Amino acid sequence: MKPNVRLEVPLGAKRVLLHACCAPCSSAVVECLMDNGIEPVIFYSNSNIFPKEEYDHRLNECIRYALKWGIPIVDDVYDHEDWGGCAEGLEHEPERGGRCLQCFKYRLLRAARYAAENGFPVLTTTLASSRWKSLEQVNEAGEWACRQVEGVVWWPQNWRKGGLQERRNEIIRSERFYNQLYCGCEFSKRD
Repeated sequence: MKPNVRLEVPLGAKRVLLHACCAPCSSAVVECLMDNGIEPVIFYSNSNIFPKEEYDHRLNECIRYALKWGIPIVDDVYDHEDWGGCAEGLEHEPERGGRCLQCFKYRLLRAARYAAENGFPVLTTTLASSRWKSLEQVNEAGEWACRQVEGVVWWPQNWRKGGLQERRNEIIRSERFYNQLYCGCEFSKRD
């Protein structure tokens, strides 16, 4: 059953850049945005994902879902080696540890830069829909990333509330999404 979540977007924006980590996490978020008359453009920036075949698999699921809704999706440059710099020295951190915060900063900074260069006033992320992620870390990284560029506001929406978590699970089943068993990086796969 679709939840009836009323969104209040910063600046009253009707167009937002939505950083997406995967189709399962994007599912209820995209639906909720569209139901509220907000036009998302998906920014798929996930150089943390390893191996490349896994990245492509997740990207293709995101593309499939974006096509269903008729919304644009931007595939950022995949550079796992560059991403590795943000994880250096943090390889043994647990999930939700310091490595995750640095990873979020890396990916959301790329998203914030894209937003600034392409006229998106607001940035949010599907990372805030996963119960496996720390909302505090996601919001710290998003706020930090938006402070690095001009003209982009971070939207710290909790995409788990108001029945969205349950709706996410319904959509995952109905769409038969590939639902990965690890966050994406080789270190999370190890854990």
